[in-house]
Amino acid sequence: MEKPAETELYAPVKSWLEEMGYEVKAEVGAADVVALRDGDAPLVIELKTGFSLTLLQQAVARQAITDQVYVAVPRWKGKAGWRTFKGNVGLCKRLGLGVLSVRLCDGKVQPHCDPVAFRPRKSKARLAALMKEFKARDGDPNAGGTRGQVMTAYKQDALRCLVYLAENGPTKASDVADATGVTRARLIMADNHSGWFFRAARGIYAVSDAGETIYKEM
Repeated sequence: MEKPAETELYAPVKSWLEEMGYEVKAEVGAADVVALRDGDAPLVIELKTGFSLTLLQQAVARQAITDQVYVAVPRWKGKAGWRTFKGNVGLCKRLGLGVLSVRLCDGKVQPHCDPVAFRPRKSKARLAALMKEFKARDGDPNAGGTRGQVMTAYKQDALRCLVYLAENGPTKASDVADATGVTRARLIMADNHSGWFFRAARGIYAVSDAGETIYKEM
């Protein structure tokens, strides 16, 4: 199936605007669509056959003319298309842009958000978690763009426990905590998310084969 042309979006968008009382004209200055209605600020719509960085850049540039800026793209297809479209709507909200989708088979235009100033809700819980991790992490052990291979404060503490056990043999959790300064040593070794430890006896932990391998590679 051939990709639709931007011009196929214009007629449905124009009709939709005219039904709401706008006078509509295409290709006015740099804008794809300009709509005027008595008492309202000018409304500008940028048309594209799909979301792209170019579309967003053009739409943001039109905000120098008016706050009422929309982007219009063909309606998505399938679940994957909806997920991508939904993510792009979220991005447009952050940019203060409105979003329209056009169903080309019958010309139905659907608004998904209006161009309003974006004010993100702050999460106190996420901020607290961020600050806790920042303060707990020893030094700056990571380089940016590690693709998930991150040295966290938890992993640093687990490594301290690993080194102590590898060098001292099976040890009571409380002694590991005292010797390493890792107050959550018992929790780390009991949860054993890394697979580096095992409980040798009640309250006593040792290094697993996987832990020995990590220790030898250090």
